[in-house]
This record gives sequence, structure tokens and C-alpha cells, in this order.
Amino acid sequence: MQVVPSSVPQPSARIRPRTALVASADSSFRQRLSAILTGLRWQVREAEGGAQAWVEAESSLPEALIVDSWLPDLELAEFLGQFRESFPQVDLVTAGSSIPQESPRGPYRQELLYALRRSQDTDTAAWNTAPALDPPNPAPGAAPGDSWLAGAASGATAGSASTWKSAAIPIAAPPVRIPVVSIRPELPAAGGEPGAAARLPELVGNAPCMLEVSRRIRLVAPRLTPVLIEGPTGSGKELVAEALHRLSPRSRKPFVAINCAAIPEALLEAELFGHTRGAFTGAVQGRTGRIEAADGGTLFLDEIGEMPLALQSKLLRFVESGELQRVGDNETVKVDVRILAATHQALAQQTQSGAFRADLYYRLAVFLIRTPSLAEHAQDLPLLVDHFLEKMGRSAPVKRIDSGALAKLAAHDWPGNVRELEHVLERAAILAGDEPLLTPLEIDFGFSVN
Repeated sequence: MQVVPSSVPQPSARIRPRTALVASADSSFRQRLSAILTGLRWQVREAEGGAQAWVEAESSLPEALIVDSWLPDLELAEFLGQFRESFPQVDLVTAGSSIPQESPRGPYRQELLYALRRSQDTDTAAWNTAPALDPPNPAPGAAPGDSWLAGAASGATAGSASTWKSAAIPIAAPPVRIPVVSIRPELPAAGGEPGAAARLPELVGNAPCMLEVSRRIRLVAPRLTPVLIEGPTGSGKELVAEALHRLSPRSRKPFVAINCAAIPEALLEAELFGHTRGAFTGAVQGRTGRIEAADGGTLFLDEIGEMPLALQSKLLRFVESGELQRVGDNETVKVDVRILAATHQALAQQTQSGAFRADLYYRLAVFLIRTPSLAEHAQDLPLLVDHFLEKMGRSAPVKRIDSGALAKLAAHDWPGNVRELEHVLERAAILAGDEPLLTPLEIDFGFSVN
């Protein structure tokens, strides 16, 4: 009969598990770390990127976030800065960074560092040597020894009964090699543009209204929630849709866009739902519709307000059931798509007048994102000018703009919004010929939308 040494604490009968969130694009890293944390009596949730981690943190309110040194969708430093402001109570641990002396140490610090070290034992990364970890002190509300004893015995399985009953368990851990990590790192505040940490790369501008668009995209992108994007013509609604798809779990599946205003009413149904051979005059062969082509991915319905009422009814049936019927076919097809819709019209008012179905509107407008006009973020004009000149410089000599030309642009009211600005700059670059500098002479609004 084995005797448990009195110096070894006994595990409690029941403990309320703490929650740790592991964010990494590396599934093997997530699996290793999750297994170790589970053995240390943590409840673990996983995220493949920063946007998904944000949503998980809001829903689970974890005690700790362990984030890899790289995220596939967001800049790590930007993500950490925003996360720390929004979730100050969460112990934030990042792999592969240094530990600032001024960083606070949460109640689970040593336990999290130990789990991270164990998860890296089989990695090929060259980690820096750090001082040995002392056995973590139990967190408030946890039984003594629950966390450290699970991994202290050499060769013992974390959390197993033999771990607690072995008389050979050392009370102090031997020196170990651990990765250097940072808890709640202090991020440099200087050197970046104000608000740049919150901005998505697709959306140029640091005005509060533009940062709000980025924030809403990050919040809803990991979900399957339908999104309605409202905003004036030329304000970047399709860029918002593309960002939502890029940050979603469906990013590797198709992104299919269709402009409901650009296709004649007689052909729009067949374009959306597909058709069989002979379904109508000219249908010499069957064709897969845009909805079916987006299976597993994202369907973007641009200018949804222009869709005929009769077709709105058929779209509503698909949104409700996930099944479609090709034109000329009696069979139904099950399709899994996330629907994003965009319009420059006020659809809520259209439903009151009967021009748009109210039931379809409420199905599509589960989450609203509004893209502002250029006049609403006129302070971003210099950033946008630089962006478009750099973009044009990829296929032609880079142009610069003088202060007079920039002042002329700032005085314009931009009825065509950001798209109009891009066209004005493109026209100015052509008019400048071989001259590297754009002057007020080349800034021509003659073809602008009035």
C-alpha cells in the first residue's frame, strides 16, 4: 500500500474549471497546448485567427488567452493592443516575445508558462533559456496542487491518479528550458498612425467612422450571421464584403459576387439559381447558378434593393430553407452559403412602401454595417490619395501630388465618393504624361458624377 506524503497536496473533489483561449493558425500547436491545459484542469477553447479569438473571448469570457506569435488575419501587435483594452481582466500570453519587467503577473502566470513550455517540447524552434519555474501557486478557488502536480512527475500523465499517489513526486521542479513569453506586453505607442491598430488593410482611413466599420467587420466575420452593408455609391461596400469573407472560416471557399442591378430581370433568376437545358429559349445546356457556385463559401448580393419582388420571394425561400430549385427543374438542391448583401438605398424605408419585402429584409439585415461617404471622413483624403497613387505605381511610374492639387481635391464635395477619387487621380496621372508631379492643372472633375 502506497502512502501519500503529507507534503503533497491532495486534489479537490470538484473544481470549477478555468477557461483558456488558444489562438493559433497552427492546428498541431493548438492541439498540444489544449491537451496539456486540459490535463491541468482548464477548459480550453480554440481559435484559428484573431477575429475568431475575439468572438470566442466575448462569448466565453476566459481567464487567459494564449496567442501564437503570428496570426493569419490580423497584425499581432494591433490585435494585442485592442484585446488588452477590451478585455483587461484576461491574462494575455504571447509565444515568442520577451517579458517586459513592468508587465503584471496574473494568478495563473506560472501555470500558463509551464503549459506553453510543455507544448513546445517537441517543437524544432530554438527557444531561449529562462530560469526554472517554481511550482505554480494554486489560483484562488482552485485546490492546492491541481495545476502543478499534473506535470511535475517525470513521465507521468497530466492529471492521472498516479501523478498524485507517487511517493517520488518532487516538490520543486528541476531546471527547464522554456520559451520566452510575454504577459500583457506593453506595445509601442509611437511610430504608428492614430487608430491604425484597429484598421483593416482593405479600408483606408483613420476617421472614427472608418474604424467603426473595421470593428464591426472583425466582430461578425467569424460567424455565419447574414450581413447587410448599406452606404452610398462608391463608398467601398464590396471591399467590406471581401474583408468579411477573408476573415471568416469560409475564406478558403468561393466568394461569389453578383450585381442584382446589372443583370436583366428576365435572366437574373437563372443567373442566381441556375437552369436546366431547354428551360427557356436559348438554354442549349444546363448551367450552375451563382448561389450553387458559392456552396461552402460566401454569396455577395450587391444592390439587393434592385431585385424584383417576384425574385425576392424565391430568394426568401432559399434563405429560410437552404434549398434551391433550378429553373426548369423539379428537384431541390441543398446549398450551404453565407449571404452578404449590399445596397445604396434605405431598405428599411423601402419595406414600408412595399418596394422591398419586409420578411426578406429582416432575414438579410441581421447585422448592419454602414460605409460612410467620403465627405464623412474627409480627413482621410491624404491617406487615400497616397494609397491610390501607390496602387497606380505598380503598373506605371509612381506619381506624386503637390499641395495645390491636394487642396483642390479637398475642396471638392465628392458625390461619387472614394471610387470617384480613384478615377480623378487616374485621369490626372494620364494627363500628366511623363511628369512625375500632379499639379492643379491635371485635377479635372469634368467627368465626375453630379
